[in-house]
Amino acid sequence: MKTYGYIRVSTKEQNEDRQLIAMREFGVAEENIILDKQSGKNFERPGYKRLMRKLKTGDTLVIKSIDRLGRNYEEILEQWRWITKGKQVAIVVLDMPLLDTRQGRDLTGVLIADIVLQLLSYVAQTEREFNRQRQAEGIAAAKAKGVHFGRNFKDRGERYEEIRAAWERGEISGRAAAKELGVAHGTFQRWCKE
Repeated sequence: MKTYGYIRVSTKEQNEDRQLIAMREFGVAEENIILDKQSGKNFERPGYKRLMRKLKTGDTLVIKSIDRLGRNYEEILEQWRWITKGKQVAIVVLDMPLLDTRQGRDLTGVLIADIVLQLLSYVAQTEREFNRQRQAEGIAAAKAKGVHFGRNFKDRGERYEEIRAAWERGEISGRAAAKELGVAHGTFQRWCKE
């Protein structure tokens, strides 16, 4: 019987230290901590799949909070049931002691845990949807103010017009013009099309 920890952050830039510290404090061995740096919209994550292959009957899975497991209401409930009933693995949610399935629970305790799980799963999904909506609204508002998204455009330099005119007259090649401007040939071609 082993104890595994599962950590998930949504992007490569996000820091997993808070969850890692919680796993260590709980006593999860370093080699049994599995990390995914991917969205929780579904369970198609390499670390999660590897974890599911490792979990055996009698093991314990530790997560910091229910939204670290995922952010899709139906799939969280489905995975929870698969892990606890199908695989017969206990789950400990550190931020919600009511969702600790290690102890044998009476019918009332199981009912309360099921209600809490459904509520938290619902909150995780709606939070994800609200985040996406707020992000889209923020992007739209910024674009309306003229904010540029994506890569910054390279400055064409003071000599661009002069060099482009020489290229248009056939005095220099496109590659020579790009070299004069210190940019890639493709960049010069794109500038000429704009």
